[in-house]
Amino acid sequence: MAIPLAERLRPNSLEEYVGQKHLVGPDGVIRKMIDNQRVSSFIMWGPPGVGKTTLAQIIATTLNTSFYTLSAINSGVKDVREVIDKAQKNRFFDSPTPILFIDEIHRFSKSQQDSLLSAVERGIVTLIGATTENPSFEVIRPLLSRCQVYVLKSLTDDDLNELIRRALTTDPILKERKVELRETDAIFRYSGGDARKLLNILDLVSNSFADDETIVFSNEVVTRQLQQNPQAYDKGGEMHYDIISAFIKSIRGSHPDAALYWLARMVAAGEDPKFIARRLVISASEDIGLANPNALLMANAAFDAVQKIGWPEGRIPLAQATVYLASSPKSNSAYLGINKALSVVEQTGNQPVPLHLRNAPTQLMSDLGYGADYQYPHDYPGHFVRQQYMPDELTQLRLWEPQDNPAERKLSDYLGRIWGEQPSPES
Repeated sequence: MAIPLAERLRPNSLEEYVGQKHLVGPDGVIRKMIDNQRVSSFIMWGPPGVGKTTLAQIIATTLNTSFYTLSAINSGVKDVREVIDKAQKNRFFDSPTPILFIDEIHRFSKSQQDSLLSAVERGIVTLIGATTENPSFEVIRPLLSRCQVYVLKSLTDDDLNELIRRALTTDPILKERKVELRETDAIFRYSGGDARKLLNILDLVSNSFADDETIVFSNEVVTRQLQQNPQAYDKGGEMHYDIISAFIKSIRGSHPDAALYWLARMVAAGEDPKFIARRLVISASEDIGLANPNALLMANAAFDAVQKIGWPEGRIPLAQATVYLASSPKSNSAYLGINKALSVVEQTGNQPVPLHLRNAPTQLMSDLGYGADYQYPHDYPGHFVRQQYMPDELTQLRLWEPQDNPAERKLSDYLGRIWGEQPSPES
């Protein structure tokens, strides 16, 4: 059986490694650690197919040290302890610290992560973890405090062009074939910054031509081949990021049937239920928001439920939340508001807090006027009193713009009454 192109082209050194220049370029922090022969434990966080496993292997090869690997999907505490014991026994006195690479470390349970702590702390192994999930959500704090976190990025078009060039000129099979590279738009679009996807696409298309034919890469050829083989260019046959994108967009588009279909695709593929639940929480705030504040409560309840019960029953609260969110009215006013506020902060810098809003924990601060003239709203009729809350330079700034739905109209009407932007009921 032929070795896949992605495996044939796997880099063996940093010189062959494509992408992540911010980490492995001349001034990159990982490059400097390798050059200094002192690699500390770290976790790589980034999307699939950007070279996390390959980079860990290159580090071990360059340092000429033992390399142990575990997958969080099929390894337990016993496996972790066995690897640590083996690393400790096989290490010579002056040899570099063995590297323990854990793929999908976010799927390790708390007990599995706890079993790593002592070995990492004592320097028995250098831990290199890889995750597609934010480690601050899934990695326990004691372990996270012992590791740096480095963010790996999707490959750029320049990176993908370099991969194509290398494949066509250095691969022992492709370099012997006649190849016509007409267009790359479809290759880039379907690969989505994922090196593995790109190389699998090249492999799929090239294998569709007879040995005596010219291999043609064009948008039409690539699209046709991928439509005929929809699973061929994605690891495990499930387009992880494409499907979660379709799931969220179906919720945003108020189509519960489509949302349930994409949910079922993820459930059938064995997706991490917490990954799905986390996206529901985000969608509840980003896409539904103030139009139906109960959506966030529902999403949080689903998140809590799947953590307690797991698969397969976890599919039920996820489905319940999915239908509720998809069927809810939509608003992104809070999302737009915080983004606008962040933009203002970036443009205007650290505006001073008005004196009457400042805290006065000491007598000196009180003497300087901190907190003076502040009016406590609960002391006034309706629990409201007009006073300045924005910095002096931004008093006319409007950040939150209510949208046209019953819930936000009610909020807007209330604010209009108390701030005098429209006549109050009493006038």
